[in-house]
Amino acid sequence: MAIIKHKSQRVGIFIDTQNLYHSAKNLYKAKVNFGQVVKEAVAGRILIRAIAYVIRTESEEEKGFFDALNKLGIETRVKDIRVFAGGAKKADWDIGMAIDAIAQAQKLDAIILATGDGDFVPLVEYLKYTHGVQVEVIAFGKSSSGQLREAVDDFIDICEDPKNYLIGYRGGKGGSWIPGFGATAAAGKPNEEVDVVAEEPEEGGDEDPAIKMSGEA
Repeated sequence: MAIIKHKSQRVGIFIDTQNLYHSAKNLYKAKVNFGQVVKEAVAGRILIRAIAYVIRTESEEEKGFFDALNKLGIETRVKDIRVFAGGAKKADWDIGMAIDAIAQAQKLDAIILATGDGDFVPLVEYLKYTHGVQVEVIAFGKSSSGQLREAVDDFIDICEDPKNYLIGYRGGKGGSWIPGFGATAAAGKPNEEVDVVAEEPEEGGDEDPAIKMSGEA
């Protein structure tokens, strides 16, 4: 469905970090350039809030990643990983992400969900038909729910141009710029670009880095 993205639209983007991380890792063995994801999704409109939902493990090795997101102008909602008897690990941000999107809907013209998770279909329908906001998704088409794609007003498929959104894929360039955010804004140079990339923790040891990012065993 073709939509018009007006430059005056107030936009909020809610990032399912776990979903994008796993998709990039499984499909391309690469890392997500979250700054570029936000830039492409916002498409020159007025960015009000950009929030990434992340997991903190006991070792807190993800702190550098969280700090990098903040430098890009992306807020972080942090949840501690839960370890159950038997060693199972779990952390889920779906409800928190949905609540935030609903709470901010009245202040936004367009809501962007950075996820391919079909569990968000009811949220999309609620936002569209109750609040009348435009709902868009940016995600990896190859691992996204077909129902989610059909429910939203616009779907940006990262798989159509993975080099633009990934770090470490076919020599893709790391670096991004979000208008009005990040190091450029802090330095008072909104018209210049800097290479500031939020990278996930490096792999190491015997622990799967996906656990560090997602909280899943």
